[in-house]
Amino acid sequence: MPQRLASVHTAIAKRLEGVVDSPRREAQLLLMAYLNKDQLYVITHQETLIDDTDPTLIAWIEKRSRNVPLEYLTQQVSFYSHTFYIDEGALIPRPETEHLIDEVLSRVDHTQTMTVVEVGTGSGIISIILALHLPHARFIAVDISPPALAVARRNIHAFGLSDRIELREGDLLSCVSESIDLLVSNPPYIANDFPLDSNLAYEPQNALFGGDVGDEIIRRLLDEALRRAIALFVCEMGYDQRTKVQEYLKPFAVQSLEFYQDLASFDRGFTLRIAR
Repeated sequence: MPQRLASVHTAIAKRLEGVVDSPRREAQLLLMAYLNKDQLYVITHQETLIDDTDPTLIAWIEKRSRNVPLEYLTQQVSFYSHTFYIDEGALIPRPETEHLIDEVLSRVDHTQTMTVVEVGTGSGIISIILALHLPHARFIAVDISPPALAVARRNIHAFGLSDRIELREGDLLSCVSESIDLLVSNPPYIANDFPLDSNLAYEPQNALFGGDVGDEIIRRLLDEALRRAIALFVCEMGYDQRTKVQEYLKPFAVQSLEFYQDLASFDRGFTLRIAR
């Protein structure tokens, strides 16, 4: 028998108690996604009857009660005012990565013809957003994971950018021989032994862990940027990795090294300029 939306909302929230920090809010988000309605609709239609025996809804509730991220259930994620496809083959983009986009866009000429390489493209969102803002740039988006590249390919096609963003499978820059004007990356930077929240267990681990210390991949990218004299390298990092990056670059003559913060004022990434 159909149930009032208010009753279903309460029942879902009870299932999520002890799993998520805000059960009622999470239940609301799940219902918004299931009904394909906004928050106002859910709030103002509490007496509306819905079928709580729908297999899709039941499956979503069961999986969310095991802390499967809602984005993987809906296969949608919002980022930089756009909606992207997502599945378990790629890391769910975090809001703080929007700062990486901002840093790039504030430092390049939007009318310039350039070759941009993104390492660890995952769902492809960084290259897609940059391509929308940099119409004269050519993009090479690299990832070591075929499942991630499949997600990226779907998103790139959906945005009509297949002719401007080339996907390549490889380890860092091993598959890129071209001269690079801008290198961008949100690499794995968590130490292998760092305890993660249970919801992160559902995300691709090779997109999270950067090695025993955590900054190993960042150091490899720095080596590549220096060896190839890439003019601009913009990279996300862990909040505690600023000193490590500074120390690693001390022996090298670089044009500039600047760090940027997230909204919580934690160090979140850096921009490196290398004189050519």
